Amino acid sequence: MRTEEIRKLNDAFRTSFIGGRVMLTASVDALPSDVKAMAIRKVATFDAFTKENDPHDEHDFGAFDLAGHRFFWKLDTYDKACRFGSEDPANPEKTTRALTIMLAEDY
Repeated sequence: MRTEEIRKLNDAFRTSFIGGRVMLTASVDALPSDVKAMAIRKVATFDAFTKENDPHDEHDFGAFDLAGHRFFWKLDTYDKACRFGSEDPANPEKTTRALTIMLAEDY
């Protein structure tokens, strides 16, 4: 039940970018604006989750190829002040979600 709630909250944030923080690494931010826009759209519509890339079934990581680049995105959960990891990622009252879009070489 807890994993299902975390997955639902992660998917809701990832597909809407509402209720958390979205960050681009410097190398992604340096890409042309159309490539950045396409990358953001790919993250929002990502659905290629497997046991290999999502072993905890929380939908908190993904990878894709676009415009000759390999992209990763990672979703982390923090406390409301974003100082520490969330004590309960299934509770949106105690959690801020932060999604980072990066090039594979940034990881």
